[in-house]
Amino acid sequence: MSRKIRMGMVGGGRGAFIGGVHRIAAAIDQQIELVCGAFSSNPEKSRLSGEDFYLPQDRVYGSYEEMILKEKELPLGERMDFVSIVTPNHVHFGPAKLALENGFHVVCDKPVTFSVSEARILVDLVKETGLIFALTHNYTGYPMVKQARDMVATGKIGKVRKVVVEYPQGWLATKKEETDHKQAGWRVDPAKSGMGGAMGDIGTHAENLAEYITGLKITEVCADLTSFVEGRLLDDDANILLRLEGGAKGVLHCSQIAVGEENALNIRIWGETGGLEWHQMTPNTLIVKQHEGPATHLRTGVGELSDAANAHFRVPAGHPEGYLEGFANIYRNFASCVRARLEGTTPNPLHTDFPSVEDGLRGMIFVEKVVENSRGSEKWTQL
Repeated sequence: MSRKIRMGMVGGGRGAFIGGVHRIAAAIDQQIELVCGAFSSNPEKSRLSGEDFYLPQDRVYGSYEEMILKEKELPLGERMDFVSIVTPNHVHFGPAKLALENGFHVVCDKPVTFSVSEARILVDLVKETGLIFALTHNYTGYPMVKQARDMVATGKIGKVRKVVVEYPQGWLATKKEETDHKQAGWRVDPAKSGMGGAMGDIGTHAENLAEYITGLKITEVCADLTSFVEGRLLDDDANILLRLEGGAKGVLHCSQIAVGEENALNIRIWGETGGLEWHQMTPNTLIVKQHEGPATHLRTGVGELSDAANAHFRVPAGHPEGYLEGFANIYRNFASCVRARLEGTTPNPLHTDFPSVEDGLRGMIFVEKVVENSRGSEKWTQL
């Protein structure tokens, strides 16, 4: 197939942060091109955003419903192949559902939906249609995260005993939602963000990373959520004890009131024979620990790494790569699977690894049960 995979975007217009991230990431490998979009719920803003991206006027739409239904009417050689959804949480379900119902593959920013019930509907739709659905938990795209996952799966640290994962930020330490800060405004609004504040925004990244690397599902939670900023309607700090499959125990904490912190997502995993440690802010390094002797620092692009890690780094050793490249790896892998589907071939197995709609459902269930446990009197709540 001698063409790029065609992307239509919902959201991500002028003034939006995450839309630009998705467009950059999708373009890195030159496998995907943006061909249309409904970039705002305001038709005029969508039109102006389309001009920013040099799209034809007739491929810029006033609503996602118009985009999906009109694109479906176009010939196969012109219409978009998939929809990328980069809206606030409460506008994930509608376009995802309509896209799947009309035969389009989907990439969706996390969390997958506003509620667990919506997520279950999307899981069923993906199963019924057989379409490809990718969720952009971008940290799973980092090469050394994939190296860590491979080391756990191949028994390099023995049976997992303990996991500690944290994601502290400080950007909501004050009531920024009362300013003109667009991101703060919707992320602390239960009508737009859902039942979880910091928990739904960054806590789900920590949950997903812990399950992705260990290959173990979280089975029970004991949670303490707090809104430290007076008058804030959603949690801005969370402290959670975890029980995982196989008897492993864990601790997860996330915060958006940790003054001075940037995006300090970190994870430590200890097994019977060794340990692993990874820090998002120094993403090229994976620290490997053992019973005796010094810790070993594995580096992206250096020495013998797993096939999964080697398939996902892009630049020579010593050049930092992370956030954008993590997103790009998800888009590249997703595009490879879509291309294989269109060509009737089998995708490279190393390119089939990206978060799915089922991972999105697990994230929504996790948030729901954490909130339920924190509000209730039970010590442990099952997932």
